[in-house]
Amino acid sequence: MPDMLILASGSPIRRALLERAGIAVTVETMPVDEAEIREGFAAEGAPVEDCAIALAELKAMRVSSRRPGSLVIGADQILECEGIWFEKPAGRAEARAQLQRLRGRSHRLVSGCTVLRDGQRIWHIVDEATLRMRDLSEGFIEDYLDRAGDAVMGSVGAYQLEGLGAQLFDRVEGDFFTVLGLPLLPLLGFLRGRGVIGR
Repeated sequence: MPDMLILASGSPIRRALLERAGIAVTVETMPVDEAEIREGFAAEGAPVEDCAIALAELKAMRVSSRRPGSLVIGADQILECEGIWFEKPAGRAEARAQLQRLRGRSHRLVSGCTVLRDGQRIWHIVDEATLRMRDLSEGFIEDYLDRAGDAVMGSVGAYQLEGLGAQLFDRVEGDFFTVLGLPLLPLLGFLRGRGVIGR
C-alpha cells in the first residue's frame, strides 16, 4: 500500500505546486505560533536556516503525531534582508513599508522542507534564493498595491513572483520553486527514491 501524503501547510501555492506536479496530497494543519518561534530564534541570534527548518518540522510534527504511517510534509519560508526577518504584512500600510524597505536591495528567501513519519524526521532540506528588487518609485508602489490587491497580504515581502510581483525585480538567483516556498525538485527526488512516485 503506498504511503499517504499529507501537507502540513495551509499555503495554497504549496498545495498547487504539488498537485500540478501530479502529487496527490491531503492538507491538514495544526496551529503553531510562528511569530513567537521566529522571535525566539531571532532573539538568540540563530541562523535564518535553523528557524525555517524548525518551523517546517514543528508543523509536520503536530500532524504526524495524529497520522501514524503517513508521510507528512512540513514547509516554511523566511525572508531576510540585512539582518531583518520579515513576516506577511498585516495590511496595506505594512505591505507598503516592506516594499519601501526592500526596494533597491537584495534579500534572501530561505525555504525549509521536511518529511516526517510517525513523528520521526526522515528527510529535510533548506534551500535559498536571492532576489534583488528594483529601486521602485513611490508611484509604482502605490499602483502595484492597487493592482495586486489583498493577495499581497498572503506573501512575505508583499509580492508573488509568479504574478504581478515579477515586475518588482531586476534579478533572481536560485530555484523558482524555492522562491515560491517549496524546494519542489529535491522533494520529488526524495519521494521518487521511496517509490512514492514513479522513476
